[in-house]
Amino acid sequence: QVQLVESGGGLVQAGGSLRLSCVASGRTFSSYAMGWFRQAPGKERESVARISWSGGSTYYADSVKGRFTISRDNAKNTVYLQMNSLKPEDTAVYYCNTDPRVHFSFLFVWGQGTQVTVSS
Repeated sequence: QVQLVESGGGLVQAGGSLRLSCVASGRTFSSYAMGWFRQAPGKERESVARISWSGGSTYYADSVKGRFTISRDNAKNTVYLQMNSLKPEDTAVYYCNTDPRVHFSFLFVWGQGTQVTVSS
């Protein structure tokens, strides 16, 4: 069973930056397209960014395009999310998992997520 551990969240002022990491343990995840997702209080979970298994293709929600960058290091079983020019509306718990648009479901057990709070 693959375990996901997200980290790197925190409290930051608007305009600041954070880099999130998601480490998958248990077995390699290099065969899987991955994504970052977020859920704010009272809102549904939404997709933020997705990356192909090789890292060659990336996709972003319109709300984060130009500000966030997803990347991965398959040798380290890690996917990253660089977040720049953060806005208060980016406040949420951030999670990673497989990309349901490629794999038709979330294949890994959800981690605990990492809280991102952006103050105005």
